[in-house]
Amino acid sequence: MGAYDVIVAGAGHNGLVAAAYLARAGRRVLVLERYDHVGGLAISTRAFPGVDVRLSRYSYLVSLLPGQIVRDLGLDLELRRRRYASYTPVGGTGLLVDNEDAARTAASFAAVTGGESDHKAWQDFYAMTGRVAEALAPTLLEPLRTPAEIERLVGPEAWRALFAEPIGRAVDARFADDTVRGVVLTDALIGTFADPSADLLANRCFLYHVIGDGTGEWNVPVGGMGAVSGALEAAARRAGAEIRTGAEIIGIAPSGEVTFADERGEHTVTGGHVLVNLPPAVLDRLLGRESAVPEGAQLKVNMVLSRLPRLKDASVDPYAAFSGTFHINETRDQLARAHAQAAAGRIPELPPAEVYCHSLTDPSILGPELRGRAETMTLFGLHMPARLFREDPEGARAAALRATFASLDAVLAEPIEDCLLRAPDGTPCVEAKSPVDLERDAGLPGGHIFHTDLSWPYDEDGRGGAWGVETEHERILMSGAGARRGGGVSGIGGHNAAMALLARA
Repeated sequence: MGAYDVIVAGAGHNGLVAAAYLARAGRRVLVLERYDHVGGLAISTRAFPGVDVRLSRYSYLVSLLPGQIVRDLGLDLELRRRRYASYTPVGGTGLLVDNEDAARTAASFAAVTGGESDHKAWQDFYAMTGRVAEALAPTLLEPLRTPAEIERLVGPEAWRALFAEPIGRAVDARFADDTVRGVVLTDALIGTFADPSADLLANRCFLYHVIGDGTGEWNVPVGGMGAVSGALEAAARRAGAEIRTGAEIIGIAPSGEVTFADERGEHTVTGGHVLVNLPPAVLDRLLGRESAVPEGAQLKVNMVLSRLPRLKDASVDPYAAFSGTFHINETRDQLARAHAQAAAGRIPELPPAEVYCHSLTDPSILGPELRGRAETMTLFGLHMPARLFREDPEGARAAALRATFASLDAVLAEPIEDCLLRAPDGTPCVEAKSPVDLERDAGLPGGHIFHTDLSWPYDEDGRGGAWGVETEHERILMSGAGARRGGGVSGIGGHNAAMALLARA
């Protein structure tokens, strides 16, 4: 196959971003992907036989993808804003955050908390995170800055609350209501097994959930996550990148040689540089060295419903409650209790989770016959570390799903199972994925959705100037979620690897 300027290992969304930028700059680029499709975990799938629904099976919302990348690559992509940020059931009422009706949001806070102080604290806190997002987001596409530079950029109050001290302390100091505290803290725990009162890992997770593209908004990709990867693939191919699917990488050498296997056997190609869109632990294995395996901590449940479930709060339309993020038993105390139980090796008795219904914002993912007759529901469960599923993956997954459905039922007016659509063969349209399932099915070590623990968005060594993609081997760069400032569907790792390489020219 000859030599290439750049070989991209893995055609996930970051690999496609890197390939598009580099091919546009005139580099000869080869992308190798072991699956028969591109996109990695940013894909849309018909998960249930005979049911015409394109589910975003793994990743499902977009926040961190910078508008600059969309514009640079000319992506044909629509990201649709959700009117309702969240709804949290509380007894017979609930906390509704309506992005377009400030008075309704204030009234909802008053009904749940019994006063106005937490709503004012909420406004002040998210005004602060908004300023941080506006200041910090542009730096994610630049060489790394030093901690001191970032502190000056965001200001001393935000630095202390979001960077220097555990996020749980800032939340406890600002909010009095346990429900409100929990709603804030969930952003610090998505895919991250941590104690926000003691672990700064929770701070890093929180930051990446509130700074996306300078606003922190989580938007719905029209057509599902596959539309994102499809647009990126089109941009890469349009620029001239060569993409080979069904090509599993089995070796990477520091010299730039990459060995892969396909249906015709083993092959070796050489690149001036190799951009690795794979988890760091996978790169270590390909380089023939050992490394620690990270640990994912989530239960992902995909469902198709015949109708939205009824709420205990009759004053809220289920459409409003489920088109944003619907919080399930995620108060501050419930989160802490579930973390303690999982840390002790037990599936939480009342698993905290959250759901949203993509099809309410974007019905295009439903086949014509199902529009108006079905809705999708995505559930993301917290504090479900891989260790809980190691010994008995299938049994533990079933137990976790039962506990999670019981947790969801506790805040609804009817069981969720009564609302599930059934496939033509009579089976309910529900599938659950534990971290061990992701490890087995998607090749993610430990089932970690961010490939590894999230990093601070600056150079912790205090030097600055690097791109956060460099490895100890000059020809090998990290271009995926495992790069510094990686994680989530962002394209940032791919962009920064491409820029680091082009800067060397």
